[in-house]
Amino acid sequence: MKIFSEIPTTKPKTPVLDKVNVPSDIKNLTSVELNALADDVRAHMLFSVGQSGGHLGGGLGVVELTVVLHYLYNAPDDKIVWDVGHQAYPHKILTGRKNTLISIRQKNGLAPFPSREESPYDAFGVGHSSTSISAALGMAIANKNSDKKVVAVIGDGAMTAGMAFEALSHAGHVKPNMLIILNDNDMSISENVGGLNNYFSRIWASKVYKGIRKSGKGFLENLPQAHHIARKVETQMKAMVAPGSIFEELGLNYIGPIDGHDINELIKVVGNLKDFEGPQFLHVITKKGAGLDPAEADRIGFHAIGKIKPLDSINQKSGPKFQDVFGQWIVDMATQDEDLIAITPAMREGSGLVKFSKEFPERFYDVAIAEQHAVTLAAGMACEQKKPVVAIYSTFLQRAYDQLIHDVALQNLNVLFAIDRAGLVGEDGPTHSGNYDLTYLRCIPNMIIAVPADENEARMLLTTSFKHNGPAAVRYPRGGGINANINLELKSVEVGKGRVMNSVDSDLLILNFGTLIATSIEVAKELDATLLDMRFVKPLDKDLINKHSKGKKAIITIEDGAISGGAGSAVNEWAQENKISAQIVICGIPDEFIDHSSREEMIEAVGLDKEGILAKVKDYLS
Repeated sequence: MKIFSEIPTTKPKTPVLDKVNVPSDIKNLTSVELNALADDVRAHMLFSVGQSGGHLGGGLGVVELTVVLHYLYNAPDDKIVWDVGHQAYPHKILTGRKNTLISIRQKNGLAPFPSREESPYDAFGVGHSSTSISAALGMAIANKNSDKKVVAVIGDGAMTAGMAFEALSHAGHVKPNMLIILNDNDMSISENVGGLNNYFSRIWASKVYKGIRKSGKGFLENLPQAHHIARKVETQMKAMVAPGSIFEELGLNYIGPIDGHDINELIKVVGNLKDFEGPQFLHVITKKGAGLDPAEADRIGFHAIGKIKPLDSINQKSGPKFQDVFGQWIVDMATQDEDLIAITPAMREGSGLVKFSKEFPERFYDVAIAEQHAVTLAAGMACEQKKPVVAIYSTFLQRAYDQLIHDVALQNLNVLFAIDRAGLVGEDGPTHSGNYDLTYLRCIPNMIIAVPADENEARMLLTTSFKHNGPAAVRYPRGGGINANINLELKSVEVGKGRVMNSVDSDLLILNFGTLIATSIEVAKELDATLLDMRFVKPLDKDLINKHSKGKKAIITIEDGAISGGAGSAVNEWAQENKISAQIVICGIPDEFIDHSSREEMIEAVGLDKEGILAKVKDYLS
């Protein structure tokens, strides 16, 4: 493996990759050429992602595995399903998209994750974790009467989700022909793993062993006690050198662990497993960030990177991100209230909880990728008078909706949801957009929903919602706001009460919900309209709207969320109930999935910039 000390800023020479345009071009390569191809893929990926930004570490770790899979299998007829998609960049390179990888996550460029619309080689569209085994199992069952092969590649992080084990259990029950590959990048290959285990794995994946195992079982099938003993011995032998007993008990044939960077070893083992009957489970050990020294040393920091920027742009000062405002708030509040407990599903860094985890380690719980568990865990703590704060991305809270309703809201428990990445998130695209939280939260009884306009409001509304008796949610977007001055006092406001930003003698009223406040101010100025910052979607400040809506021709609502069922819908419901004659103009995200681009480009695309809102209002009033 060629090792890079830094990300190349000029396009590297990749002579073997230059000859590969589709996976079939790989099949006639020699062993030496396959290893050279892996080096070329890694070099090309480093350069491209350096120019575009994107997920880096996971893809670097599966370069060799990806080369081998496309060498042995016949995609797209054979199906290769990638979990999450963070690790799918080498797959994109080898399936006709190497020249456009530099556009990944950019407007009109490659999708950040596998997409069925983008390529026939992307067997399943992904973005959220732990779906690969279920999807691959469905494909295997659907293709049980054909010669098509099915492979699922899942990371060790995604294996923490219950859905993965549900799928494994079902696979062990129905026994389809499929290969499940666990990409384990939590540790490096050590001597005791790489040598002995590779040896045993070759044995267990050999046709000789498989034949002996099958014939032995046939011979002993009428001798239940002897069969039981033989099975027990086999399982215990495997357990001595590999942690595979749990998968064996689920009905899968466990192989591994093996070195996921050894192309020759992968070809031997995967090649043997390819034609085995029943569900096979291959455990490969890889290094996240393999081939780039800084990425191997800092796996979290190089999970994803931005574009390589000039030094002058890096040194430019900017305001704090909302996640950092939350991170400081929760430390300050925990200092004041010893019952506060922080919970996150594998988003310590992304949610701004690093400082809290260090200062209050006994009150910090990272439950890994297990959103359902995170929410019900918080409910259990709340039952015992603790005050849990669940820090979670909007898109991932969707995965725990039943727990949100049944375990928290129905019991009216004191759980605060700090919802990061709300609204349009930018380059990660529709799988990660937090467009729907206002809609799916607003219909839940007992829930209050706060929508801070800026960084200082975020701190105040977090305090307010934390002190509220019952379930509460505070939502805020990715990145920063207007760089408002922050009052470090843990100050509360009255639940369900908005504020007047400006009041003018006008027949137009603007209601701002959330962090598009700067745009709302500009629109209000342009239209000479009264502007209210509502602070809460639920409960809605009906008294404030009543006071300022009298005699108005139109009420304009602005929100970074789905129009269907969102804040504007709440205002429209109020208007219907109170027989308000004013037109309700709802500015939000339309009923469609928004393609990946920057957050600013997304906002413009849905008409939530100043020009888009003005055009919509003028169209309504014309």
